[in-house]
Amino acid sequence: MKNLRLKAARAAKDLSQQALAEKVGVSRQTINAIEKGDYNPTIRLCIAICRELDKTLDEIFWEEEEC
Repeated sequence: MKNLRLKAARAAKDLSQQALAEKVGVSRQTINAIEKGDYNPTIRLCIAICRELDKTLDEIFWEEEEC
């Protein structure tokens, strides 16, 4: 499942995938894979991303259940 909330939050902060990747210590490809839903990040990486984007884990990574 694509993570459009991560992409939107990153764009709202005017950060490229590369810039966010550098801030959290991963490659640009890792950020791209998370946004595309091809990679499930560790909790440590999730927290680092949320801190950089001033968001909570729920706001970026929590998947809403469909009823």
